[in-house]
Amino acid sequence: MIMPDTAALLEDAADRIADISRPDLQIMLRRAALRLRNAGALSMDNDVEEALRDLSGEFGMTRNDTIRYIVREWMEKTTYLPVHELDEDGDVDGTA
Repeated sequence: MIMPDTAALLEDAADRIADISRPDLQIMLRRAALRLRNAGALSMDNDVEEALRDLSGEFGMTRNDTIRYIVREWMEKTTYLPVHELDEDGDVDGTA
């Protein structure tokens, strides 16, 4: 299940501001503040930014989540990180 990103939730709340409860709005604003506080600015060339936007939309992920995914995949493929593979000969305890 993919959770909508904070920006999408805030945009939706702005569109229906009269229908959003005060506690829900407070939660969304606190999440947004936390994300802004923890956001690291990583700028890319224009062509890379465009590709990231397209890929993020395709994956249904935020830009930062897409970057994290790409970096993790690259690090696993180049053996900088261990690859999490399933053991084909191992037991699955009745679940697959």
